[in-house]
Amino acid sequence: MTTTPQTYIPRHIGIVMDGNGRWAKARHRPRSFGHNAGRKAVREVVEGCLRQGVEALTLFAFSSENWKRPEEEVGALLDLFVRALDKEVDELDQNGVRLRFIGDLDAFDKPLQQRMLAAMKRTAGNVKLQMNIAVNYGGRWDVVQAARKLATAVARGDMQVDAIDEAEFDRWTSLGELPPLDLFIRTGGDRRVSNFLLWQLAYAELYFTDTLWPDFNQISLQHAINDFARRERRFGRTGDQVAQA
Repeated sequence: MTTTPQTYIPRHIGIVMDGNGRWAKARHRPRSFGHNAGRKAVREVVEGCLRQGVEALTLFAFSSENWKRPEEEVGALLDLFVRALDKEVDELDQNGVRLRFIGDLDAFDKPLQQRMLAAMKRTAGNVKLQMNIAVNYGGRWDVVQAARKLATAVARGDMQVDAIDEAEFDRWTSLGELPPLDLFIRTGGDRRVSNFLLWQLAYAELYFTDTLWPDFNQISLQHAINDFARRERRFGRTGDQVAQA
């Protein structure tokens, strides 16, 4: 497999992992079968990011809206999440991956919260890849919780209102310490962002593919990165200015 020159590698990739249910339905299997099959795609993407030198990877695993799904499916998702966490953390740690969970974790039961905290603590010193799993997460929630923290800091007298600018606000979001999001990928054919990383998406390149998540692999990731590398990222400048820079 080829690699992309480092100057064209996105530092931070975010992925909406869509299509598990449709993949299972096409095989006349329950939706949980598709969610389980999606674990292989996660491993493929992590390995691909490590090979390419991507610094951060954020995966949308369970949105705050997913609680509306049938109770049986939500239960299966959470059960799969627990089992995957127990099985995968050893390999992630051995490969230098730092694992973090972002979202409103208080909605989960205490044993699951403890598992997540233990995994984060165990991998906290790893630096090869910052891997963020968004669970019970929503982009609007992220903006609101950042605003609340800032408001609390102002009310305590720890910060002046005039000190709040875009950079300061970003620091209080879930991914404030990481590089800006460069590449957003959504599998499964839909062309929407579904309340994922709304603040961080401001200047990200958007890449949509019809590939269902269980079929997404390192070659699929390479296609997305190659597409990213061909784009001219102007950030408000003209094409001539970018070329001169």
